[in-house]
Amino acid sequence: MVACLIIISCLLFTTPLAAVAGGGTWSLLRPSIGISAMHMQLLPTDRVIIYDRTDFGASNISLADGKCRHDPNDIVLKDDCTAHSVEYDVASNSVRPLMVLTDVWCSSGGLMPDGSLVQTGGFNDGDHVVRIFNNACGECDWVEIPLGLAQRRWYATNHVLPDGRQIIIGGRRQFNYEFYPKAAAAEKSYSFPFLVETNDFKFENNLYPFVFLNTDGNLFVFANNRAVLFDYRRNRVVKTYPGVPGGEPRNYPSTGSAVLLPLRVVQATVAVVEVLVCGGAPKGHL
Repeated sequence: MVACLIIISCLLFTTPLAAVAGGGTWSLLRPSIGISAMHMQLLPTDRVIIYDRTDFGASNISLADGKCRHDPNDIVLKDDCTAHSVEYDVASNSVRPLMVLTDVWCSSGGLMPDGSLVQTGGFNDGDHVVRIFNNACGECDWVEIPLGLAQRRWYATNHVLPDGRQIIIGGRRQFNYEFYPKAAAAEKSYSFPFLVETNDFKFENNLYPFVFLNTDGNLFVFANNRAVLFDYRRNRVVKTYPGVPGGEPRNYPSTGSAVLLPLRVVQATVAVVEVLVCGGAPKGHL
């Protein structure tokens, strides 16, 4: 299939109040879940896994059965009997505390084809860790692989690939990518110069890059204020797109957002692929 990829950029979109008025109501389901939702992922079973950084002191929900986390590397609490991750059951409106062992602050992750959540990197003792939450097990907890990553990953991006692996791109001072699971235990990371080119001095502005799988099997990667079509199998850029008009950065810490819009099939073998990128910050401002 031939793909025509279009980047749509917007700085500000406003809608008259009357245009959005309509039905619907908000309901408060729970006054608290015990932790802050820095990260969250909906599982295929209608359960939501929520997790927060571990180095900011105790949360407001205790671990079950008197469990405690002992972490000599933790900045605030070496011994912590509170949870920093929970499972929210949508059907029962209930919360179950989970034990995450290492710091997940500004980590990344994604679902595997079997519905399991693979969560990678973070801060401090969590920066090389791979964490897995089994979607099929009703009472499971996090399983952590201490050296599951080849590089330190903090503010990286994960994307599932057609072969079932995840690609993990970038992170602070990491101008490379790697895969999980790895083809071999010794598999390392691969250089990605595009991340060097999009790194702003002092500000970076290319963290949490926006990544989408294109219909031709390549990856659309947007960082800072520009984008490329990247062949991750051959480690080469196959197309460089024009920069964003005005050059304002759109990635963390000048955080915007992006979404792959529904594909438009215009002919049997031709699809129009559109990526919408919104938000960001003026150059030199956070």
